[in-house]
Amino acid sequence: QVQLVESGGGLVQPGGSLRLSCTASGSHFPIGIMAWYRQTPGKQRDLVATISSQTDYADSVKGRFTISVDNAKNTVYLQMNSLKPDDTAVYYCNVYIAGYYYWGQGTQVTVSS
Repeated sequence: QVQLVESGGGLVQPGGSLRLSCTASGSHFPIGIMAWYRQTPGKQRDLVATISSQTDYADSVKGRFTISVDNAKNTVYLQMNSLKPDDTAVYYCNVYIAGYYYWGQGTQVTVSS
């Protein structure tokens, strides 16, 4: 049973930084694409960043967010800098393993003064 555990969310002032982490456990298969999504109430879940052999970002976060992975720890990170109130959302990690996609439980990020 694959489990994804997220951490690192919280309240931060505009212009501040946060780093999200997501650790995958319970799989005997190699991890494929890892990604971060975010969702606000009443809206669809939007892709923020992906990482496999390369990285890709939503236009709204390019130059401010960085996705990275520690393969030894099966952990994907999202470094978020220059945060804006519009970045406020629940952030979810998503991992592709052996033909299936798995979701983390979500972590709240609130950007407010």
